[in-house]
Amino acid sequence: MKNPVVLITGASQGIGAAIAKVFAKEVRGVRLALVARSEKNLKKMANVCAKLAGGGAKAVEVFVCDVSEEAAVAMLAAAVRERFGVVDVLINNAGVFAGAAFAETKVAEFDRIVAANLRSAFLVTQAFLPAMLKRKNGDIFFMSSIAGLEAYPNGAAYCAAKFGVTGLAKVLRAETKLAGVRVCCVHPGATWSPSWNRSGVGAGRIMPAADVARAFLEVYRLSRNTVVEEIVLRPQLGDL
Repeated sequence: MKNPVVLITGASQGIGAAIAKVFAKEVRGVRLALVARSEKNLKKMANVCAKLAGGGAKAVEVFVCDVSEEAAVAMLAAAVRERFGVVDVLINNAGVFAGAAFAETKVAEFDRIVAANLRSAFLVTQAFLPAMLKRKNGDIFFMSSIAGLEAYPNGAAYCAAKFGVTGLAKVLRAETKLAGVRVCCVHPGATWSPSWNRSGVGAGRIMPAADVARAFLEVYRLSRNTVVEEIVLRPQLGDL
């Protein structure tokens, strides 16, 4: 696709930032809409991506938004349309992690985790899906997790949210497969982020964020006759 518009939520750090960089570097003419809550971190990432894209600041735009809030997402959609027009590739990457035993999980914390991981993906997808359906073309990625396939202790809220993301992706795939929209759900295992620094887990048991990001790029690059509905990524030497 010529000069595709790629919108990435949670783009200021971690896997989201890695996805932004690999698309900026390797997709000719790409225009990036980077979304997150931290304006400072977004602007830093935008500068990096603009250099990688070779298109200067006009190729990358930052949008500060809490994607778990309905009104904020509506404003985001309007701003993105004004700046870029239609979105060709939507990457629902925003999310947070927290662990606690089922009996000790507070309702407010459960709601926070579900909103950040599941509600956000629902809201953002609803905002940008209609234009894709109208054009009969588009790619939508959902960032689930191994936790969206396998339950584990102390993960009540996170597993519930990621199982929900997995289900949401399956429903959307079933509804849009005849409409030219490809839907892919990605399930990474342990992937490096700053939160692992003090975990005591060896580097060999954690995947580089760049590897996970490249999986998104390669799925996107497939011909329009092919869709990867789900992809599971795990550390080679680990079980996380």
